[in-house]
Amino acid sequence: MDIGFIGLGVMGQPMALNLARATSLIVWNRTAARSEALRAAGATVAPSPTEVLRRARVVFVMLADGAAIDATLARGTARFAQNVAGRTIVHMGTTSPGYSRLLDADIRAAGGSYVEAPVSGSRKPAEAGQLVAMVAGEPAATETVRPLLRPMCHETIICGPVPNALLMKLAVNLFLITMVTGLAEAVHFADRHGLDMGQFLTVLDAGPMASSVSRVKAVKLVDRDFDVQASIANVLENNRLVAEAARAAGLASPLLDVCHALYGDTLSLGHGEADMVAVLRAIEARSDAPRRSP
Repeated sequence: MDIGFIGLGVMGQPMALNLARATSLIVWNRTAARSEALRAAGATVAPSPTEVLRRARVVFVMLADGAAIDATLARGTARFAQNVAGRTIVHMGTTSPGYSRLLDADIRAAGGSYVEAPVSGSRKPAEAGQLVAMVAGEPAATETVRPLLRPMCHETIICGPVPNALLMKLAVNLFLITMVTGLAEAVHFADRHGLDMGQFLTVLDAGPMASSVSRVKAVKLVDRDFDVQASIANVLENNRLVAEAARAAGLASPLLDVCHALYGDTLSLGHGEADMVAVLRAIEARSDAPRRSP
């Protein structure tokens, strides 16, 4: 059985490459050049998403947002049922929980199965097959998908019914966003006080706050390496999704609200495609802004 993979962006391409090394894979991406690495790895490159959906019984979808997913599946048209009937659609990106709940209902009504499987991790863990998958859906569908995730994910957590996996992903992202923003502010504070930044990294790495995230992001911050792993634009969109889910539940999100403003500033400064550590630019801009007289 061919497995399908649609969406070969920053995360999707390395994920699909790991899957292609383990199984027969058919892929499609809107920008065709992104498919060439998959072709070299032995995957079949389809001329359209419809061809992927025609040939594969399980199709992983790693797309930017709900609009891209709807367009790919032809949702809202007569072709939608033809595309999803008898197939398991695995949504691996990050959208609102409400969108996912409705997509689940539509796919099942059309005779297909649906699984949420958003992942925790950025490009480097994706390349290493070390992502963490959060999975939700009907038990039979999740058990079909679970072994297929192994080449991409070192851990798979079954979260229950849709949209619990996306809610779990948003909770994890809330921590990630606020943590990396705090780390950027700490690097800014240490640097502007003239501290030895090598010593700063040593102290951070030796202490209780050290993590795989801090070890990667702190070095990028100190080196001013903004090569993308998770982009400012993507993080801002994730921030929005978390904030909307919090508001819908009547929850306060004060740290997230501050981060939203900072990542919005970073985007406005022209760094939307840079890594999330480029939030440092917005913090620096606030420090360097002319101070108003009392």
